[in-house]
Parts: sequence; C-alpha cells; structure tokens
Amino acid sequence: MNVISNLSERIRQVRLQKGLSQENMADMLGLSTTAYGDLERGRTELSVSRLENISKLLEIPLPELLGFDSLSMSETEWLRQENTRILSENRRLQNELEQWKIKFRQWFGEGIVREIGEHRERIGFK
Repeated sequence: MNVISNLSERIRQVRLQKGLSQENMADMLGLSTTAYGDLERGRTELSVSRLENISKLLEIPLPELLGFDSLSMSETEWLRQENTRILSENRRLQNELEQWKIKFRQWFGEGIVREIGEHRERIGFK
C-alpha cells in the first residue's frame, strides 16, 4: 500500500469508529458523497487544508491521522481515556434518570395513587 492508500484507509477506519457515514462527512466538508467516496478510495489527492478539516471533524490529531505513531497515544491509553469518558457519561445519565424518576413520582405517582384510592372508596372497596 502506498502512503495515500494508507491515509485513505485510516480516514475510513476512524470515520467508522466515530459512527459517521460517508454522507455525514461529505455534508460536513461541503462535498458530494461521490467526491468524498473518491477521497476515501484514494482517487483524490488531499490538500493540507482538507486534511486538517477532516482531522477536526474526526476529532483526531493530524499527526495521528497521518499515522505518526510516536506522536499518538497508544491504543491502551486511548481505551482508558474512552472508558473514563463513558463512565463519566454513564454517571451523569444515571443521575438524570434518578431526577426524572423523582419528578415522575411527584407529578403522577402521588396523584394517581390518591385518585385510585378515592375511586376505590367511592365504589365500595377499602
């Protein structure tokens, strides 16, 4: 594989890791889907400015995107950082869920339980 093929494949891999489609990338770069697809297939040479834009969109440092391993973090370190980020987001979402549960009980739970009790009493249940 030559340098351009390696770079094109690296861009494709990172895009897929980020969960982005070619259509997403094309839209964000102001390209047609075909033009972006050609870029990923190595049919189009990348300008430095376009490469910088892709690096920013994929949230990956340009040296890492270019494959300079000595300048990039190891896969293990990346996984640790990603794990920390995911755990933090999970805690945030758990807290938000608990807040919504409390609000739900306040809004609906107490009123419904009271209404059911009153209705049961009206029809003769105790």
